[in-house]
Amino acid sequence: MLGFTLNEEQEAFRQAVRGFAEKSLAPKVEELEAKEQFPMDLFRELGRLGYLGVGIREEYGGSGGDMVMRCLLIEEIARVNCGFAAALLAHVGLATIPLIKFGTEEQKQKYLAPALRGEKLGSFGLSEPNSGSDAASLRTTAEKRGDHYVINGTKMFITNGTIADYCMVAAYTDRSRRGSGISMFIVDTDTPGFSVSRKLRKAGHHTSETAALAFEDMQVPASALLGGVEGGFKQVTGTLEGGRVTHAARSVGVSQAALDAALKYAKEREQFGQPIAKFQAIKFKLARMAMDVETARTMMLRAAWLFEQGPCMREAAMAKLFASEVAQRVTWEAVQVFGGYGYITEFPVERYWRDARLMTITEGTSEIQLTLIARELGL
Repeated sequence: MLGFTLNEEQEAFRQAVRGFAEKSLAPKVEELEAKEQFPMDLFRELGRLGYLGVGIREEYGGSGGDMVMRCLLIEEIARVNCGFAAALLAHVGLATIPLIKFGTEEQKQKYLAPALRGEKLGSFGLSEPNSGSDAASLRTTAEKRGDHYVINGTKMFITNGTIADYCMVAAYTDRSRRGSGISMFIVDTDTPGFSVSRKLRKAGHHTSETAALAFEDMQVPASALLGGVEGGFKQVTGTLEGGRVTHAARSVGVSQAALDAALKYAKEREQFGQPIAKFQAIKFKLARMAMDVETARTMMLRAAWLFEQGPCMREAAMAKLFASEVAQRVTWEAVQVFGGYGYITEFPVERYWRDARLMTITEGTSEIQLTLIARELGL
């Protein structure tokens, strides 16, 4: 980025992804939503096109570029379908950032390169049935026995959990050290002892497959330990920082979709002899929605740029918090503009509304983001 303008490479990438989303994804959305199915063929295609590797060095199979471009990928996909964007976010963010930042060379070659080519789909296992916002309270354990570890525990709300080829699993290697005793493991999902307990049905994000996972005396080699180092809680927090930035991009995408739909409808729908967009109550509503979306996008892009410069915990939390709350306001207002038509499935705004409700919950609730921001302020 140069100032507040996307550079030529970034803008070209945005247009390329937008073209893919409109031509390849959009015609399939309703069918995928009805089946609650992840489009693996489109995921593979994104890999072949090199889109999954944006922001990652070419030596690991990446396509170059930066975090801004990774956010543009998520935003443009989310404009068409939030569920697919969520699955991609889990893959290009949570399942690859730990490998980029902390993985050994062997781990990068084995997992990162094929993940970026779309040959492997990743997931991130942190949340548990009794551990969400308080990540340090997780109960999954990894006991070292000779040249391997034995993992036992459960995970909950795992995006891509039913279909992933590998999972980044957080587990305690030393329960006496709260938080700092957590380590990350790269686990192949065909490992004996790994199982999908159940696929979770959700109010929205239907094309994102979410699962509960179980690990029962699952043996993994010592080489599965991320970076070859125990006590990697900073690996978890470092991963979530980048995930919050791309999550903001997903919120911006669905917000823009809702705004576009509301604008179009308001110009076409007539009441009392004129388009409803002519009424002050509606035009002011649309103006505020547009302002919110643009502000959220600016915060997201700034956080993405800062991510490339170094730690940006405060800005990432701010972008995630603001953009996710904007998504709820804008989609709510879009349904209101549509009136009764906004509440039926004939129009997509009811889907945008359902999808947006998740935004302030996942990737750290709004309350957690406020806690992080306050901490960064020294409070």
